[in-house]
Amino acid sequence: MLTLYGIKNCDTVRKARKWLDQHGVDYQFHDFREDGLDSDRLQQWLDELGWETVINRRSTSWKALSPEVRETMDQQVALREALAAPTLIKRPVLDTGEARHLGFSAANYQKILNLHTL
Repeated sequence: MLTLYGIKNCDTVRKARKWLDQHGVDYQFHDFREDGLDSDRLQQWLDELGWETVINRRSTSWKALSPEVRETMDQQVALREALAAPTLIKRPVLDTGEARHLGFSAANYQKILNLHTL
């Protein structure tokens, strides 16, 4: 089963959830704020996708980080900071069980569905 990670009030997450619902896709929603995020899962995402992809450097949370933290950002710092503030993670994260996909676009989700024959 698919798992969609994000935050309920995020507009992009809402669009992704609406798209999945409209296409009859069975998925589980995991809210970072309500359900938390374990370090092993986040480490897997960072290892698989790289911190530069996982961390949203356009977010308010990124801008709230001190210049020192932003300048020294690497896998380890990204793990620590994203666990403390999950809103640093680019959303949504769609986990098919085989791969993780960040962000949302209808075209990409259609490709993912076609590839994984969900």
